[in-house]
Amino acid sequence: MLGIHDLSLFVVSGLLLAMSPGPDTAYIVGRSSQLGRSGGAIAVLGIATGICVHILCAAAGVSALLLTSAKAFNLIKLAGAAYLLYLGLKLLVSKSDRSVVPDTGGQPAGTATKVFWQGFLTNVLNPKVALFFLAFLPQFIAVGTGSKTASFLFLGLIFNMVGTSWNLLVAFVTAHVAKRVRRENLLSLWVNRALGGVFIYMGVRLVVARQAK
Repeated sequence: MLGIHDLSLFVVSGLLLAMSPGPDTAYIVGRSSQLGRSGGAIAVLGIATGICVHILCAAAGVSALLLTSAKAFNLIKLAGAAYLLYLGLKLLVSKSDRSVVPDTGGQPAGTATKVFWQGFLTNVLNPKVALFFLAFLPQFIAVGTGSKTASFLFLGLIFNMVGTSWNLLVAFVTAHVAKRVRRENLLSLWVNRALGGVFIYMGVRLVVARQAK
């Protein structure tokens, strides 16, 4: 189908990759702990939208530019690192948010919008995600396939569905655990601190990341 081979292996590999920790997982855990299942789901939606951007860019050849152009790679890398550092510092100095709703209900419109766009930017400003799609997906497309773009988009959709399913599970489990151990706003405060530290670490790591050879 569409010149794709070893689809089952691709799905399993995609699931294992989704399970590996990174900025996306850290963000989902943090927001789910603070805002409950609905907040976690919104974070997942923002990240899934960011992945769609990476898939479209990779299919259009934009990721190839990042692979070959050190200037383009460094520009996106520094933008992503700056955002992670900004988000991390903001979380470190923030106070416990008393507007947080720790149940499964809806979130205020302003909070939901902020959570969505933070998740989106956390993902889309990471150039290593774009390079991952460029390196990983073509391995499952047959050499003689006529429409490689269609195959690429199909695999990207499957990957995003698998990753989103796992991320939603992470969000719901985290929200459930957080609800059981929540003590007023203390958990939210310490989640902010821990998540801020993680983002600062990942921002620094992204700054020193080298362009793929």
